[in-house]
Amino acid sequence: MRVIIQRVKQADVKVKPEYQAEIQQGLLLFLGIEDKDTQEDVDWVVRKISRLRLFSDDAGKMNLSLLDTGFEAMVISQFTLHASIKKGNRPSFVRAAKPDFAESLYSDFIQKLSKSLGQNIKTGIFGANMEVSLLNDGPVTIFVDSKHKE
Repeated sequence: MRVIIQRVKQADVKVKPEYQAEIQQGLLLFLGIEDKDTQEDVDWVVRKISRLRLFSDDAGKMNLSLLDTGFEAMVISQFTLHASIKKGNRPSFVRAAKPDFAESLYSDFIQKLSKSLGQNIKTGIFGANMEVSLLNDGPVTIFVDSKHKE
């Protein structure tokens, strides 16, 4: 499971004119699920993101988490995080999970993150072509991979 985490002052997602979700200050999470991901990956990533200290305290140090601040989170499905460009110039997505499996873990991830943070999580629509806008804060962008727990 791979996640690109972006600290934002504001973010929104649109899917055609009829769907829109937005957050103010918080984290925008691009979530990529691969075929080997399990509930253990979901649990580890949720725990890490909930407690990751990416927000400044009164001294200006990144010392506060989503749990500490109550800031919002938005999750966007992003199978392209598992692209391989090893051969040729066209990305291969063979490591990305099949849609049914990925959507199930995506839903579990959102549910567990919501429970961990005690708030509703804003999302895009799984598998849809989305327009995502953000105002990156910092900028702070972090890459998390549950298979490499670094």
